Amino acid sequence: MTSVHMAPVPNSTVVAYRDDGPLSRAMGLLVAGQLPPLPPVVAGAFVTGVLLVIGVAGSDGLAVFAPAVTLLLAGPGSTHPHDGRFDWLVVPILRLIEYTFVVACGFAHDMPPVLIFLLLGALAFHHYDLVYRLRQRVYPPAWLATFGLGWDGRMMMVSLVALTGWITAGYVLLALYLWALFGWESLTCWLAAPRSGAEPPDTGTQD
Repeated sequence: MTSVHMAPVPNSTVVAYRDDGPLSRAMGLLVAGQLPPLPPVVAGAFVTGVLLVIGVAGSDGLAVFAPAVTLLLAGPGSTHPHDGRFDWLVVPILRLIEYTFVVACGFAHDMPPVLIFLLLGALAFHHYDLVYRLRQRVYPPAWLATFGLGWDGRMMMVSLVALTGWITAGYVLLALYLWALFGWESLTCWLAAPRSGAEPPDTGTQD
């Protein structure tokens, strides 16, 4: 039996699409799935947008608090089954928050666009791969969300390197790490996945 078959099956596909990291999952355990996920995420997107506008336009550094605000608001909803009619909106809103934060911090610190898109490319590749494999019922291993840091951990890392002044090196190292991790795991996972068109094994019987 391959590691693909042994990967845990998520209770909710939408929850798996969230790509929560250890911090967000830990906060979700505190409320045991009782907090509806959509309203806090919408509030987190609004507050994050305000912080980005104020922080980038005013150069007062308020934008670096966006990850903490988003985590405090959206993290507790990570254990909810996301079975509401509009709970699927949580995923694209989280993607929008993460991508916008990465781009805003990069351009605010005059980073070369190629480095910004190098990091964005790793995130987009991972999220596309995650959606496609779940549609094919090829489930990622549990450790991938931990080592991939989740949307929460990655935003925290970007905020940290922005605060320390090592943002260029931080973007490069984070992008290379994520490309290596997501690329290697995706390749090995799909190589181990059973082929949908594979023929059944020969039993040795004759017609």
